[in-house]
Amino acid sequence: MAEPSTRTVERALVLLGAVCDAGSLTLADAARETDLSASTALRLLRTLEGTGFVRRDALGTYRPGLRVVQLGAQALGHESLVSLAEPALERLVERTGESSYLSVPSHDGEGVYLAMREGTHSVRHASWVGRSIPLEGTAVGAVLTGGHQGDGFVVVRNGVETDVTAIAAPVSPGGRVVAALSVVVPSYRITEAEARRIGALVAREAAALLMEPDTGAVPLTEDLTGEPA
Repeated sequence: MAEPSTRTVERALVLLGAVCDAGSLTLADAARETDLSASTALRLLRTLEGTGFVRRDALGTYRPGLRVVQLGAQALGHESLVSLAEPALERLVERTGESSYLSVPSHDGEGVYLAMREGTHSVRHASWVGRSIPLEGTAVGAVLTGGHQGDGFVVVRNGVETDVTAIAAPVSPGGRVVAALSVVVPSYRITEAEARRIGALVAREAAALLMEPDTGAVPLTEDLTGEPA
């Protein structure tokens, strides 16, 4: 006999909460943490995995899925997140002269541009607000799926568009990625060294974005446009 739907929902939510609280759990640990049998935990985890709420890595460990990240961003409120990001986007434009973006993951396995500030150059990346981009093969996608490197940012050339370089960094309060900041530059205008310098700037702004309100942004002393700071 099938268990009552409310009981199933309760168990699934408790299990999801355990995975999110721990960051990662094996099947055995998940069952033990929630007082469920291994078979029940496995069945519920498969359902959660199928709906994007958890994901299973190569070692079979369960972790929070992109759907949780998306809902977390929505819980913050897209308008609130955009409002919080606006000063960072403006500083990125001021410091680099290039267009800057805020992105979040979507449930359909893509990224979505929520907000942007256009660069100051006559040739610049135009607004893509509201557009979706693939997670695979893009700087924003690499960041939103946890693929950023130890230096805290990702540089991708010719990802979404040819002759365009994107530099992205994660917004990750508590260690979980909820959004990405990025700068988009025509490739002819940026060297490898400049990409690294801009990447460091984007990473610092992203790291400061969801700090406590009274902490402010990380102070910056370098103007990457070449103008006096």
